[in-house]
Amino acid sequence: MNFPTASEPSTAGKSSLDPEIKHLRDLSPQQWKSGIAAWLGWLFDGLDMHLYTLVAAPFVMQLIHAESTKSPEVGRYSSIIQAAFLIGWALGGGFFGLVGDRIGRSRALMLTIMTYAVFTGLSFFATEWWHLMIFRFLAALGIGGEWAVGASLLSETWPKKWRAWMAAVLQSGVNIGILLATGVIAGVALITSHLGATHTERYVFLAGILPALLTLWIRRNVPEPEEWHAAKKQTRGNEPGVIDLFRGAVKRTTWLVLITCALTLTAHWAMMFWYGVHLRNHPEVIDLPDADKSVLASKAMFILMAASIGGNFFAAWLARLIGYPKAIATLCLAYAAALSITYGTERPLSQILWLLILIGGCQGVFALFTMYLPPLFPTLLRTTGAGFCYNFGRIVAAGGTVFFGLFTKVGDYRTAIFYAGLLFIPAVFIALGLPNIRDDQPVKAETLLD
Repeated sequence: MNFPTASEPSTAGKSSLDPEIKHLRDLSPQQWKSGIAAWLGWLFDGLDMHLYTLVAAPFVMQLIHAESTKSPEVGRYSSIIQAAFLIGWALGGGFFGLVGDRIGRSRALMLTIMTYAVFTGLSFFATEWWHLMIFRFLAALGIGGEWAVGASLLSETWPKKWRAWMAAVLQSGVNIGILLATGVIAGVALITSHLGATHTERYVFLAGILPALLTLWIRRNVPEPEEWHAAKKQTRGNEPGVIDLFRGAVKRTTWLVLITCALTLTAHWAMMFWYGVHLRNHPEVIDLPDADKSVLASKAMFILMAASIGGNFFAAWLARLIGYPKAIATLCLAYAAALSITYGTERPLSQILWLLILIGGCQGVFALFTMYLPPLFPTLLRTTGAGFCYNFGRIVAAGGTVFFGLFTKVGDYRTAIFYAGLLFIPAVFIALGLPNIRDDQPVKAETLLD
């Protein structure tokens, strides 16, 4: 059975991927709207994603009535909540990926944004640790779904030869959203300190409601891609399902992507969660006031995200130079080395902050997945395939966040990050087996389902 792909001509008029498009000024208004919607969706993804990681320790400490963020119970419950978030992210990626292939990219994008906005805001009302766990799980459904839907929307409406650079721009939207989260926390701390309020961490979640306003604009201004309409018309209801990812020649690609994403995301999310907790419990920081610890956490996140933005564009340049598989493998190896250098031994706080620049630069590897994965799958399996394969890794990452936390001594989370970083090494070899597609020559995905 064959299904239409990006390589087939659209029947809905001039293709949005017309080879005549060479400059930004050549883009149509519809392409601009699709690009803005996807980028803003990713920006708010980053905002809602990291509000929790920045306040996890002090907020969970309050919810479980612990005496200090150094308490082992704080680390345990914080990691359980993060694990639930990552599982929700994975399930949302698969579910909304399927929704995006069925009802369209634009409609699915609205649903994902509304989901993560509403449930991030509701985290404000949590009074028990398991309340927060449920709200983070439900918010993650939308965050995971937005990744696949936004990536597919852009890959089907903007020129294919720009894929590597589009990946860098989209991923930078996430990075800027994370920086915005640090700004929200700093702003909330400033306002509440003037008001004399205490235990203010929960107020940061109210900012997560703002993305819901974006859905009103998307509903009126962002049409479905021509390619999706054409593919939908040609299938006449005979559409592929998730099981088709494990049939035919596409099966090999599915498994390689699943394993690569599982390894890299487990290592990455263990680092992203535990590094902040490690900073707050560093010997030079542990006795500081909570407000000072929050300022330090924001500073560290700013350094990491600023470096990540640069890393996104370096990764794009590297992919165009040596191809996606080799670029992914190279950056995985660099990420493993960076984590080993930073967390392989105890270091002064100043050294850790400098080394975050190196770690952030390596995180550009995740920008490459953004535009590399969707073209590997047929049009009506695109968000399903990309969402399922990429986000499945988050289920493994959820267990990894808790598992590697078991290696820590009380108050020292350095070893959790060090051991997790070793997972990037096998990912290097798996990534080298991935299909090497060029941005100007999309894979003939219809043959992979024969």
